[in-house]
Amino acid sequence: MAETMEAKKHFYYLHGAAPDRLLAWWSSLDENRGLRARLRRVERPDDALLTEAFFNFLEYVPPRWAETEHLYASALVACALAQVRHNQPGRSFAAQLGGGEDVAVMSDLRFRQLIKSRTPEEFFRRLIRAIRMLNGGVNILSLVEGILRWYDEYQTGPDRNPVNRLSVLWAKDYYLPSNSSTTSKGTE
Repeated sequence: MAETMEAKKHFYYLHGAAPDRLLAWWSSLDENRGLRARLRRVERPDDALLTEAFFNFLEYVPPRWAETEHLYASALVACALAQVRHNQPGRSFAAQLGGGEDVAVMSDLRFRQLIKSRTPEEFFRRLIRAIRMLNGGVNILSLVEGILRWYDEYQTGPDRNPVNRLSVLWAKDYYLPSNSSTTSKGTE
């Protein structure tokens, strides 16, 4: 229920996907370990496009996600979510990498490499590393939002206003996690 409350407190940029449907698909992977395993084993998002698990994922998202121009972003999301073991709402994905009061989970150098990825394959590889560094415990909705924003910027170029760019939003959350718009001030 914390996920639903968090989704209501913060509007996530999910390309029309319902937060509860994304979370339902991710939860269904616990009962379909074979589907999760197939998505976890892919080396590139393209490989996911050939799996039953990916087409199962498309049943949970809006039809737009299955259109040709969105398919690769959908594969990125499905593969990344297959790596997640625990949904940890409260802090944004970038704030989780920054560590907050503790030592950063991901080094500053690796974080900058992640946000400056030049290709979807590079972004995918670094994103999977980041999820593993968090031991699979991430804020799922924040992660999906980040993937979709990154892919949009990859396809259409960064926003003209620097403060709307994913790299700036993630850097703000990484370095100032308490000021994150998705960081919950209450208990989770």
